[in-house]
Amino acid sequence: MYAQNDNTAPRGLRGWWANPPRSGMRRIIAPWEYRRLRAFARVRIAAGIVLVGLGAVTLFGGSFSAKAVGFAALFLVAAVASFSYAAWELAIVRSESART
Repeated sequence: MYAQNDNTAPRGLRGWWANPPRSGMRRIIAPWEYRRLRAFARVRIAAGIVLVGLGAVTLFGGSFSAKAVGFAALFLVAAVASFSYAAWELAIVRSESART
């Protein structure tokens, strides 16, 4: 009678975080993001492009003053971080595709 309602899904925060099963550094990525890695990587690439544009506008609009160079460097460092995280996510997507 109760066998039809057998729910073997993981319960609690630990069970939720472990679904889908991941190993190593991939556990840093949230599960809802891990299921859509390619889409999140594309969003990060778009954000990196916007940050590069903001850095260029800040640099040229500020006439290469010290303050403008500082803010442009801040935007460009954020863009590099965004691009590198997106590349890492795309590497995970490629390695998952190769295993299946």
